[in-house]
Amino acid sequence: MIQGTLEKMHATLDDQCAVQYQLPIGDQRIALNPLIGKTLTLSYTGSIHCSNCNKKTKKSYAQGHCYVCMQKLASCDMCIMKPETCHYAQGTCREPQWGEQNCFIPHYVYLSNTSGIKVGITRHTQLPTRWIDQGATQGLPIFKVKSRHISGLVEIALAKLVADKTHWQAMLKGNADDVDLAAKAGELIPMVEQSLAQITQEHGDDAIEPLSEAIQTIQYPITEFPKKVKSYNFDKEPVLSDVLTGIKGQYLIFENGVINVRKFTSYEVALEY
Repeated sequence: MIQGTLEKMHATLDDQCAVQYQLPIGDQRIALNPLIGKTLTLSYTGSIHCSNCNKKTKKSYAQGHCYVCMQKLASCDMCIMKPETCHYAQGTCREPQWGEQNCFIPHYVYLSNTSGIKVGITRHTQLPTRWIDQGATQGLPIFKVKSRHISGLVEIALAKLVADKTHWQAMLKGNADDVDLAAKAGELIPMVEQSLAQITQEHGDDAIEPLSEAIQTIQYPITEFPKKVKSYNFDKEPVLSDVLTGIKGQYLIFENGVINVRKFTSYEVALEY
């Protein structure tokens, strides 16, 4: 039995573009791909420890934080979810130094194929991790921009034409048909030229760099997709015991349900297999 607090799954792509998953529990990482087809028992102990200060908390906020840390950390501010609302320039950033290190660095604007085509953003160090976390089977960076704020402005312009959210139930029921993301980008970019020109005018000629990259394909370890998506929830059912049939995004897929590991970050669990 292995016991400790959960973190989001770690994922890497191998030479065949297949995702290799590890589940962090405490200070251990459990290789998950070899466990597909086996019965896993995950038991929630009832304890949650803040991922920042490690204090015990009755409820998890912002994926694994206590309420105090959620309120004070820049990484938990609304502008992380909506970077177009960045308020650093107003002098109200919760942690200016953190913002400089994490937000004022290159970001990518990309198209991906999850439950369909969507636009998204991520730091330049987070590809293909970001695509894997959202369950994308294809990904293509289309712009490199000089800050998170600018990436949000570009995303907003493109989101008027294409989805910016993943329909997670559809993503878990199967893989979307492959699409030519480069061709789609060729259709979309001319339609937002005016918005891009305005962003460049306000933030400098080096604000947005168009890219010409290859499409990344991603394969997930799944033996069987669920016909109906039922979610396991540790807050309602502290013990999960089921046969693991696959992994996609941050979801463990079992014969009788799925669980979003990221949702239960900082929950203390015991794993048996």
